[in-house]
Amino acid sequence: MEVFDFLRRLQNHSFLMSRRLLAYFLLDTSGSMNGEPIQALNNGFNGLISMLRADPQAMDSLHLSVITFDREVKNIIPLTDLAGFYPMEITCPDSGPTHTGAALEMVSGLVQKEIVKESADTKGDWQPLLFIFTDGKPSDIQKYRQMIPVIRGLEFGAIVGCAAGPKADEQFLKELTDHVVKLDTTDAITLSSFFRWVSSSITQGGHSQNTGENITLPPPPSELNIII
Repeated sequence: MEVFDFLRRLQNHSFLMSRRLLAYFLLDTSGSMNGEPIQALNNGFNGLISMLRADPQAMDSLHLSVITFDREVKNIIPLTDLAGFYPMEITCPDSGPTHTGAALEMVSGLVQKEIVKESADTKGDWQPLLFIFTDGKPSDIQKYRQMIPVIRGLEFGAIVGCAAGPKADEQFLKELTDHVVKLDTTDAITLSSFFRWVSSSITQGGHSQNTGENITLPPPPSELNIII
């Protein structure tokens, strides 16, 4: 009898646990990001983590995963809760292609493996969020386009694409999502402002789902030349 009581309490605990909000970041680390852009990306992303930690709900529910893509695709920070998240320095090669399609393929596999579906005794995760940052265009265009319907089929709460810098082509991102922002530069000030907006988007997305509302993204900062 004591064993059955313990198992029942364990089931109730699992059901009452906070639902997770999973946020996946796909960050372009191709050769064109070498130098000041990759430094600005590191500073902006570290600032994002600090801002999110100021939100109690994010600390309670947010889990993040970071995938970098250049000639290789790496899950440099596997899915982890915000409290235990310690960003590592993001690096990039001196040159090389931008395998965005392969990055989408990796995130597809991760989401299908990591998302918790709702069941009779377990609360499912909230709809995950996906943020894609690139300063160019996919080198593996065929795979990129093959992955678009797969990613859409995963029912993300929001997919946000960011085309940063003068050589970025936002048209490819628009094939994937309606939420695309365009940054003129990849300097520290611009990327810092962008990641502040990302922080607001994650916070608002979490609060929206917690109250049963559809996710709506906040307007981008007026001081930036961002096109949605």
